Amino acid sequence: MFDTTITRLTLDNLREIIQTAGYRVETVTDPVTSAKYLRSATNGLAFDIQPGNRFIDAGDEFLDVAFLAVLQVQGELPLDLVNHWNATRRFARLQLSHPFLVLSLDLSVAGGVAPNHLRAQVEIWDHLVQQLIAYLRTELPKVTAANANNTPLASHAADLQQAPSSPTAAVTVQ
Repeated sequence: MFDTTITRLTLDNLREIIQTAGYRVETVTDPVTSAKYLRSATNGLAFDIQPGNRFIDAGDEFLDVAFLAVLQVQGELPLDLVNHWNATRRFARLQLSHPFLVLSLDLSVAGGVAPNHLRAQVEIWDHLVQQLIAYLRTELPKVTAANANNTPLASHAADLQQAPSSPTAAVTVQ
């Protein structure tokens, strides 16, 4: 790992950091853009780690990355669920870009960070993904119950399934 302050990332050293945190990580190439990124998973939910801003003087080094977990939404998902998540959580944001529900966290090494800071960010990401799974399992049945009782949420029943671009766990509401 690193002994000094980290001011630049590469996919290789980021993969090493994530593996040191206990994750399996693979390098993936986007078939459309030919861009390389990392893919991993936690508790059955796959996520991607995509490089952000690259340094002009070095094509394979970058300043920040985005952690992304994508679920596919079938039907309508109440924006109140997304907004409540965002209002009650820090560090990551949940976004509904129909037909996808995306959890994202930005990680930057601008100004330099210690290796344990990156490790802590990976751990925060893991906790947030776990919280999202629990949150959806708790909140989506409420939408179904509202639907059965013909309340205003009745038109918002949703099925969340694996997104076609990345393997993820399925969360389903009947």
